[in-house]
Amino acid sequence: MSDFNAKVIEEFRANDGKVGGPFEGAPLLLLHSTGAKSGEPRLHPVMYLEDGDRYVIFASKAGADTHPAWYHNLKANPETEIEVGADIIPVTAVEATGDERDELFDRQAGIFSAFGEYAEKTSRTIPVVLLNPRD
Repeated sequence: MSDFNAKVIEEFRANDGKVGGPFEGAPLLLLHSTGAKSGEPRLHPVMYLEDGDRYVIFASKAGADTHPAWYHNLKANPETEIEVGADIIPVTAVEATGDERDELFDRQAGIFSAFGEYAEKTSRTIPVVLLNPRD
């Protein structure tokens, strides 16, 4: 894990989900995943969009031409958990497709313009992942 992510995670946990720096004021969650190849636990700070009772995340990787590692991890191991504020929530990850994917991505880009810029920087379609809470 990068030093940057480690500091964000530490600040997130110390302040019930609130962080400063580039994520100040943005909705942020901590995504737990299991390495698709390694099987090792991973932890990623990720911006999200609330959509009803589910959390929506975007595999933007800041507009890189490859998907982030967490996307591959969730495809291989969709049953996981997230931290939102001080809560730990078990979720199942499902990729959004078609009109639903486009509507959710457009909503996020309308709130945070950087997501629109990421889409312009890459030739790939940025995946949109739904994190559906489990009981």
